[in-house]
Amino acid sequence: MLAIQQSTQHAEKCTPNVLPCRINHNGPVNASTRYWAPETDDKGRSVAYFRGRKLLGRSVKVPDEYRGAVLTKTEKTLQPNGRGPARDASEDADEEEVEEVVLMEENASFEEIVVWSHEAMPAETEDPYSKGVQEWIALAEAACLSESSDVVVRLTLL
Repeated sequence: MLAIQQSTQHAEKCTPNVLPCRINHNGPVNASTRYWAPETDDKGRSVAYFRGRKLLGRSVKVPDEYRGAVLTKTEKTLQPNGRGPARDASEDADEEEVEEVVLMEENASFEEIVVWSHEAMPAETEDPYSKGVQEWIALAEAACLSESSDVVVRLTLL
């Protein structure tokens, strides 16, 4: 399981960009603005050029009742508190499994994501990233329960 810890420093605001390319690098890049400078064209569309290829971008807003966060996995874990799903009395006590909770640290927050596509505006219903954001929001709304409920919902991403 994962838990989110707010950064010890002030988390900055950002706008994540989902680019239609694969980059075989995981880590910081000392990039200058000359390589990434999105603009708005006369039709109000986001336009950028990446390695000479024209990209068009569409903003996907995070709903007001949600918060977007850029997270970094840490080596820290939380101590188990003994709370978990209700167990049947007939279950063997030796089978009790303690699930490790890994802390994720918040680096930045965002209110929108820009999804980019080659030469055409990404379709909201067909683009896998736009569709994925909408599906996660729908899943979160379905998983929310009233405060008076004693049921605990646990979601696991496989």
